[in-house]
Amino acid sequence: MRFYRYHAIGNDYIVIPESELTGPLTPALTRRICHRNYGVGSDGILLYLNDKAGDRFELRIYNPDGSESEKSGNGLRIFARYLWDRKRVRGEAFEAVTPGGTVTCKVTDDGRSVTVDMGTLTFDSARIPVAGPAREVLRERFTIGGVDLEYSCASIGNPHCVILRDALSEAETRALGPLIEVDRRFPNRTNVQFVQVLDRANIAIQIWERGAGFTLASGSSSSAAAGVAHRLGLCDGDIAVHMPGGTIRIEIDPRFQVRMTGPVTHIADGEIDPECLEGAA
Repeated sequence: MRFYRYHAIGNDYIVIPESELTGPLTPALTRRICHRNYGVGSDGILLYLNDKAGDRFELRIYNPDGSESEKSGNGLRIFARYLWDRKRVRGEAFEAVTPGGTVTCKVTDDGRSVTVDMGTLTFDSARIPVAGPAREVLRERFTIGGVDLEYSCASIGNPHCVILRDALSEAETRALGPLIEVDRRFPNRTNVQFVQVLDRANIAIQIWERGAGFTLASGSSSSAAAGVAHRLGLCDGDIAVHMPGGTIRIEIDPRFQVRMTGPVTHIADGEIDPECLEGAA
């Protein structure tokens, strides 16, 4: 099984064309491939559907725990770079289809930078989803792990819980992130961002990613965190999002449509030996 490995500021995915599979990509198979000791090791798998079908670029995104994600900003940038490397696209804008919606991508800087029109942010509880009455989920409070927190929620095709903090702590992100991910308020679980507003054009975030855990970077998390900061009046519409892995630029228009620009790095191409996958049906 051929694979193509990339990282987007430390968030690494492997691309697998569907034609490389001999059967379904099951949760057990996904967990084995993504395992950093028993498999290739990855923050997820980008499965390129119908990869022989011409100009329709359809993507499914699998987390290391075997679950599926609706959308991934870093995953989309990596997928766009993969298509550019395989000469399926060049400098033109093109559409990529995900379960979380269709987006427009454009590869620049000889493949090293990708811009994605991520779609429109919503803060509507029914669309995210968040339990409770219909509302915009902004500046609400809960107590998790004995800590009282203010949170806001958003979706850019996948759910996010954004928590403002005066300072960021990896220990806090790792401790509270998994509790918030599965909190009863979030019927589909949620991605979690702890956010420090630096000024009107810069925020810093740490991320607990649904199905993946502590993550160095995330494009959809950057979109949601920047969108919440803008919606709350704390930042303007052009925001640099600083993460442990690096920085992404998020542009938000008056309708809360989001454009994301960030780097992508090619790591390696390889082949997964069938022996590695034995017992992972």
